[in-house]
Amino acid sequence: MALVPQILPYPPLLRQAAATAAATALPFPLSKPFTPPSPSRTALFSSPQDRRHRLSIPLRCSSSDPGGTSGDDLVELPLFPLPLVLFPGAILPLQIFEFRYRIMMHTLLQTDLRFGVIFSESGTIADVGCVGEIVKHERLVDDRFFLICKGQERFRVSGIVRTRPFLVARVSWLEDRPPPQGDDNVEALASEVETHMRDVIRISNRLNGKPEKEGGMDLRRNLFPTPFSFFVGSTFEGAPREQQALLELEDTAARLKRERDTLRNTLNYLTAASAVKDAFPSSPSSSS
Repeated sequence: MALVPQILPYPPLLRQAAATAAATALPFPLSKPFTPPSPSRTALFSSPQDRRHRLSIPLRCSSSDPGGTSGDDLVELPLFPLPLVLFPGAILPLQIFEFRYRIMMHTLLQTDLRFGVIFSESGTIADVGCVGEIVKHERLVDDRFFLICKGQERFRVSGIVRTRPFLVARVSWLEDRPPPQGDDNVEALASEVETHMRDVIRISNRLNGKPEKEGGMDLRRNLFPTPFSFFVGSTFEGAPREQQALLELEDTAARLKRERDTLRNTLNYLTAASAVKDAFPSSPSSSS
């Protein structure tokens, strides 16, 4: 899989432009130029508690308490199925205009500002999602809402409590397994992923005719390997199934290895595209 991570001032973090890909005859589109992420967007999560919430589409959930979680460890969480994946630390803007979601918003603002964002496809919701916390909201005169949400902790759905007026599920919290003591492999992997990501950004910007910036880009912003792996995954927008697979992993090293392989594959495509562009610098996109 070839993905070009896009770091924009507003998430979703990956946008892709087809024009450059068409000009270089690549099997995938290239992204717009990159802007380094702001520290506020990469700061990671706190871990409070959640309560109820919402949504209704004909949906199924395949999870059935896979880890054998006891009832005492489960909490009820309102879920918002969306055709996208939210990662811890990522920012998600939403507009709420349908009646059932406005009910949800009124409920949240009176109780808890947290709800579960979970990937939904073809009426089926995933087993693992991410808590979204409302950090800013605006209510308009027609009762629509504009929201800015930030990803917090991950959760696994153990069962559906109700579907009306919005979806509520029992969930357990999900954390990465700690690496073996004294294992420097995860830190080395994070550095390798950052290097590949920096190279992808550099070549992508070059293909889009953007000048190279002086000095290196600090993509990690002092993030530890686990939050950095979530940040990298959040830039793979346009491939929600791959993002969901990354979100579900409970091993930071495994997540970083998968991201490294994806970025390495992307880098190979971009390098080929750069060679094509150098060989045919003025190839027209169309002829009269």
